[in-house]
Amino acid sequence: MNIRNHCCVLVTDGRKSLFFRNEGDARFPNLKALRKWEDENPADRDQKSDAPGRSFASPGGGGRRSAFTETDFHEQEESRFAARIADFLREQALAGGFDELIVVAPPRTLGELRKHYHREVERRVTAEIAKDLVKHPVSEIERLISRD
Repeated sequence: MNIRNHCCVLVTDGRKSLFFRNEGDARFPNLKALRKWEDENPADRDQKSDAPGRSFASPGGGGRRSAFTETDFHEQEESRFAARIADFLREQALAGGFDELIVVAPPRTLGELRKHYHREVERRVTAEIAKDLVKHPVSEIERLISRD
């Protein structure tokens, strides 16, 4: 994939986001970091303080189970994080901060981001890559994106 000069690239997962601008050309990308976010989001088990609510015996003697589904606080925070990133993208798009955007994220995070995209962001997204590259060095991100 060619990453044109001044194209922006968002590399994100549910906890960390990196926002770049390509200062190179389509053949030799040179991603420069413009912004970085990191969200402290411990595992769900570390965020819970209580056992599930009421329980009842299941028919057929299968034991007891909760009458309420448990809230996954970790997943909930990842959704909030994606909404904050989408809000930043909206602000940037409306202010003319980018004309083209490539989004690189795991499939679940991509789906969460899409729920919150503003129409101006949608219009400027030129590619989405369903990969988790947020922990890779920038040179590796450049290589992997330009190879797709």
